[in-house]
Parts: sequence; C-alpha cells; structure tokens
Amino acid sequence: MTEGSATIRLNKYLALQLGISRREADDYISRGEVTINNTVAELGARFLESDAIKVRGELVKGTTEFEYIAFNKPVNYVCSRRQQGDSPTIYDRIPEQYHALKPVGRLDRDSSGLILLTNDGDFAFEMTHPKFTKVKIYQIVLDRDLAPLHQQMISDRGISLEDGVSKLQLERRSEEERTSWTVTMHEGRNRQIRRTFNSLGYEVASLHRTNFGPYQLGDLETGAIEIVTKK
Repeated sequence: MTEGSATIRLNKYLALQLGISRREADDYISRGEVTINNTVAELGARFLESDAIKVRGELVKGTTEFEYIAFNKPVNYVCSRRQQGDSPTIYDRIPEQYHALKPVGRLDRDSSGLILLTNDGDFAFEMTHPKFTKVKIYQIVLDRDLAPLHQQMISDRGISLEDGVSKLQLERRSEEERTSWTVTMHEGRNRQIRRTFNSLGYEVASLHRTNFGPYQLGDLETGAIEIVTKK
C-alpha cells in the first residue's frame, strides 16, 4: 500500500481507540507493538479502513472521529469500568455506544456532578495535567458550620496535606448558615477537597461538581448525558 492510497494516520487512530495521547500511541508503534495486516507498523504510518490494526495481537476496531460527552454523575457510582463492591459504574448509566470513551479525571463514589468522557487522549491530558490550569467549581455541604478562622486558613494560607499545600476559594451559599459553600479550585489532586476539610475536623456530607474548565453542568439532569464539542 502506498502512502497516497492511505486515508487514516495510525497514531491518531490508536489515540482514538485507546483513549491515549498521540505521543503515547507513537510509543506503542516504536516498540513494535502495533501491526497493520500482521506487518509491524512504523512511525508515521497510514492505513485504509479495510486494513486490520492490532496492538499486542489484539484487533483494534472503532470510530475514526473524536467524541466528547458530558455526564451528570449520580452519587454511589464509580468512575471505572469494573464494579467496586456493591457500587455500580458510570457505564451502567451511559448509553452503550459511548462505552469506549474514558473519563477525563475522576469523581469519587460519594461525589456527584459533571464528568467529561472522550476518546481524545490529547484533550484528556490538557484537561487534567497540572500545567494546564483548569478551574473546577463544586457545591459542597459540611457536617457542621465552618469556623471563620478555618475559612481564612483554607482560603489565605492553604492547608498542608501529605502531597502539598491545598488552597481553595470559598464562598458562602447562604447568609443563614455556614455549612453550604461554593468551592473553586485550580488543581485536582485525589479527594483534595475532602482531605482539606477532614484535616480540620470536618466531614464533607455532599460534593457536587458544576464546572470543569469551560464546561458547565447547567440543567443537565442527574444520570443524563449531553454531547459536547472540544473547547
């Protein structure tokens, strides 16, 4: 097959199907783990839709287009393909035609709200890597009123956790009580919000993400999906 007869670039296709970046796809190719019609592929290879693409001997099939969806995750669902204990996965609520898409980041089982899923590995990298600052906004409820001193500590100095200082922007959602807060953050370490408040003796009773970078949950119903575009 000549390059002129090819229609699809191999690393782009692998990135789509495997949910990885094109650089990672090139790594697979350079290690000799990818074949086209049982011939080891080379970097920069292109192929026809009729060709058989395999990675480590497993046939790779699927779409040749990037897809992006927003999902309003309910509480008690995990962001993985495998059920964890009695907790179902988000794929039990997402239509089957989108099951090849991977979550962009995570929300833990007890949290709800906006999750993005895609087969665009470069997009997922840009949305989650610390060098690309993406603002995330959450609505939380604490088990008791947040002391003004603790509010100041979290917002001004930050709280020292085992993986670094956690600084969050806090805004009261009610003038009548101090348990409901809007939290804005510019990073996304594992369970960072919960760990920040736990370190001061509070429990986060509920945590709901409404914004992730340029994407907003809006009026998307719990458990529903919406097709979105790359921004």
